[in-house]
Amino acid sequence: MKKSYILLHIAVILAGFTGVFGKLISLNEGLLVWYRVFFSALVLFLILKLFKVPTLTNLKEKFTISNVGLLITIHWIFFYASIKYSNISVGVVCYCLTSLFTALFSPIINGQRFNVTELVLSMFTLAGIALIFHFDSSYQLGIILGVISSAFAALYTIYNEKLVVVYDSRVINYYQMIGGTIGLGLLMPFYLFIFPAESIIPGGRDIFYLILLASFCTVGLYVIFAEVLKKIPAFTVNLTFNLEPVYAIIMAFLFFNESKEVNLSFYIGLMFVIASVISQTIISIRK
Repeated sequence: MKKSYILLHIAVILAGFTGVFGKLISLNEGLLVWYRVFFSALVLFLILKLFKVPTLTNLKEKFTISNVGLLITIHWIFFYASIKYSNISVGVVCYCLTSLFTALFSPIINGQRFNVTELVLSMFTLAGIALIFHFDSSYQLGIILGVISSAFAALYTIYNEKLVVVYDSRVINYYQMIGGTIGLGLLMPFYLFIFPAESIIPGGRDIFYLILLASFCTVGLYVIFAEVLKKIPAFTVNLTFNLEPVYAIIMAFLFFNESKEVNLSFYIGLMFVIASVISQTIISIRK
């Protein structure tokens, strides 16, 4: 169990870099995500071949796993849109609402009772987001997009939790990235018609960042993510991922000077988010 928690926090650190890459890469959110899933699928294909991991032969199983991949693809689109319409700090803090949506969706999907403790802890996060929402009206669109993003992240976690007990995590992520590549690729002409881009081909710097994003913050992150779900409940995993903003905001302050863009309400809201993580940690230790 200790190893799983160590891996979980490594995944959180890697997740902290995703927002940074979203700011560094000049492509719009749709193209950014398509290249991310495409490069990730290529990296995973090489990993499966290198380690001689058998792939699936059943078409129904491939289709089921690929559909779950569409959830994470949609999550990324809204996540990067949130960052581009606000900033890294606001985008990653909104991701913290994933724990609230998990507490709401999981009992409905799995036919279980609602966990009052989980809902109460998630309210701390919701209160934090509410404070941040009011600190600057110019970021409200970004916050709305971020909230939608966290809802899809919760759905992905819940459905992925069922897959990891049956399949190899690398195989899961391989078919999910293929599903995202094909699904978003089919919608891309319509997406670009509504949200036109200056260029659909990334430049040299963007390709470099995309490879790093795909290799470490996608393949590495989500393989670890799938592994820890075998030992740690989805709610606890999502709540621990609320620490992602801490790492991402530090990076945003250091590299993008975003400390000048936020005020006291932002910091108070962030304290509510951190309080929810600490509370869950204390409860887990007691159990």
